[in-house]
Amino acid sequence: MKKIVFTGGGSAGHVSVNLALIPLFQQLGWETAYIGSHQGIERGLIRPLSDVPYYGIASGKLRRYLDWNNVKDPFKVVQGTWQAYRLLGRLRPDVVFSKGGFVSVPVVAAARARSIPVVIHESDVTPGLANRIASRFAKRICVTFPETAEHWPDGKAVYAGAVVREELRQGVASRGYAFCGFRPGKPVLLIMGGSLGAASINRVIRNSLQELLPHYQIVHLCGEGQEVPELAAEGYRQYPFLREELPDVLTMTELVVSRAGANSIFEFLALRKPMLLIPLSRKQSRGDQIINAQSFLKRGFCEVLEEEELSKTAFLAKLRTLNDHRREYLAAMETSERTDAAQTILRVILEESDKE
Repeated sequence: MKKIVFTGGGSAGHVSVNLALIPLFQQLGWETAYIGSHQGIERGLIRPLSDVPYYGIASGKLRRYLDWNNVKDPFKVVQGTWQAYRLLGRLRPDVVFSKGGFVSVPVVAAARARSIPVVIHESDVTPGLANRIASRFAKRICVTFPETAEHWPDGKAVYAGAVVREELRQGVASRGYAFCGFRPGKPVLLIMGGSLGAASINRVIRNSLQELLPHYQIVHLCGEGQEVPELAAEGYRQYPFLREELPDVLTMTELVVSRAGANSIFEFLALRKPMLLIPLSRKQSRGDQIINAQSFLKRGFCEVLEEEELSKTAFLAKLRTLNDHRREYLAAMETSERTDAAQTILRVILEESDKE
């Protein structure tokens, strides 16, 4: 029986592609396992899968600010690499697949030391530091945006397109309405600030409820511990996050306000949901979300509001534009290329595992 080890973490986006691929390998009869950090978000997302054993290792983090942990974290990476090396020696997988995030770097380096083929996936237009490091040890690199392939001129990159979790396509609007206590006939606006929430987006939404609620029913995914119970109102629902209910809620949704993580925005594109994207600023990130959002803006899929310009007035104006031109965004989305990214990545992984 063949075996594959998945890795990736730090955010839900670094796990969602793995969650889409794991069932495909299990259907082929492969054994699957996951290596992530001890306390990262990936642990909570993978642990419910009873047939995917989870192994935690030490992991560092890249911070774009002065912090004492920046001195300590390189030692964690070394420790994590040794732990991953021992785990891979015990698990003996035929291939390792990495979605990215800094927990993946020790695993990919250890796989190279064990002569285990590695395939990685890059969601954003420009590769992050973790994947730039990991790419040195990888046999192949699957990319979501065609232009991303230019970052690896040696032919390693394969354009796959966006991986969309199949369960998101199985939502039922009536279940979404029942779950939220909403009624058909009034548009649903979904607010998503990323897997950890977004304080600036939460604040603007809550300050705008008086203007929004006459026109929309609102589902606000505000992040763990960021609910404000005293703001309970008819047509306004707050949740830290959604899992099983998300497909149904997305199906009933007409407009989305979101950060601009690549996995999320491609899922909205596949589901034909016009978006107002509020990307993380360069002060908060390496700027990848800004580039993602601009790519979608040029293709007519969304409106964009920069973090530095985020205010109640600017937000309401952009949302009004999105709603007024909703049919135009939907028409542009219908022209987007449909790819079977999961099958492309599956093929690449199988090819590399067969070479060994």
